[in-house]
Amino acid sequence: MADAKDAAVPAEAHPLGRWPVLSYGVGHMLNDITSACWFTYLLLFLQQIGLAPRDAAVVMLSGQVADGLMTILAGEMIDRFGRFKLWHIGGSVLVGFSFSSVFGGCLLCTILGTDSYLVRTVGYSFFAAVFNIGWAATQVSHMSMVNCMILNRTSRVALASCRNAFTMVANLVLYGIALAVFGAIKAKECSDIVIQYRWIAYMSIFIGCCFLVVFHVGTKEPTLKSETNCKKKARISWGYWFKKTLYYQVALLYMLAKLITNVSQSLIAFYVTRDLRMNEYSKAIIPAIIFCCSFFVSIVLQEIKWNNRRLNSLLTVGATLWVISGVAVFVLPSEMHNLMYPLAMVIGAANALVTVTTVGLESALVGEDLNGCAFVYGSLSFLDRISCGIALFVLESYEDTMSCGETRGLNTVSRYGTGLIPSCFAVLSLVVASTLRLQDAAPRAAALEAPLLV
Repeated sequence: MADAKDAAVPAEAHPLGRWPVLSYGVGHMLNDITSACWFTYLLLFLQQIGLAPRDAAVVMLSGQVADGLMTILAGEMIDRFGRFKLWHIGGSVLVGFSFSSVFGGCLLCTILGTDSYLVRTVGYSFFAAVFNIGWAATQVSHMSMVNCMILNRTSRVALASCRNAFTMVANLVLYGIALAVFGAIKAKECSDIVIQYRWIAYMSIFIGCCFLVVFHVGTKEPTLKSETNCKKKARISWGYWFKKTLYYQVALLYMLAKLITNVSQSLIAFYVTRDLRMNEYSKAIIPAIIFCCSFFVSIVLQEIKWNNRRLNSLLTVGATLWVISGVAVFVLPSEMHNLMYPLAMVIGAANALVTVTTVGLESALVGEDLNGCAFVYGSLSFLDRISCGIALFVLESYEDTMSCGETRGLNTVSRYGTGLIPSCFAVLSLVVASTLRLQDAAPRAAALEAPLLV
């Protein structure tokens, strides 16, 4: 009887094995390791080499706007023509080239033979836009690939959770590299700062490219979208999604989750070194603790048998943890800075919960509507990028200018941006999550074929 039931279930509904999940999960490592450096150190790096906080925010915003527009374009083109892996490799090439051109020094200054302030600002803004264009192409192709690889719901969430776990690995690798570089090269002058980040950039790109090879060798081009039964269906228009209440709910939750994680990550280096007055190594150690805890929580999450009710419940738990930890970060005095270590652990767990569950909700929104999945992932990423760029630009507009090597006292902007503002976003997430009315489909999805990690 069991064999007869298994035969009645389509092959695509059977759970995936360990290797397909793991090889897919490493496919975003280059994006993740460069993104970790981007959000944690870009604003700090640009201000340390002499850009005003507002101009540093302009560089960040130019990248975010380019990313947001590219997500829409990439989503539309992938929905029309497919070729997920081609978009993935093309975007990865742009990421590697432009990332080294930002943290490796001002390439435009070298080409024009001048180091003027305007040329530096324009040069960094241009390559920030190129970086984010490549990043968006890689991200949309990688995320939208999930729904066209498998129909099994548990396997879909396992793919998203494995991807998130390797996001944590990428962040840990980045902070390990940063810790080693900051220890080996002391920043006595602004030129030393450029050398520090150049080494971080080159090592990050090399490691990311190694995982890129594993992904392209171990992951096949998804076939569900190109099968006969899928071809018979017309391509889903944008209007179809705009008529669904769930689309707006998931879009808001995804945007808020990214605002929580990205805004806090972008300002935490300022917060620990300037507000809490911790040592130079803390700007690598504290983020590393956050992502280490996120990694372990993600490992646990990818072993769970998922349904929509559980997604909503764990999202609520993650947002609640962020409300508590964010308020604690906001009121934490510099004399008690050692409490930041346990707070970082709570933040890491909360980040994993809100990230995995919101990506899982994206997959639940798409369901089996494969002919429009790339638009969903692209449009939600558009909201994420634009909102994060605007939020950071507004915050940095109130930041005080800091010269290279200068220290400062308590800073309201980074304290708000690392603690209170993410907590407010978490409260909004709780409100939106309470309005979700999700129904689970027939329980045809079994657990994974084998544990992902033993």
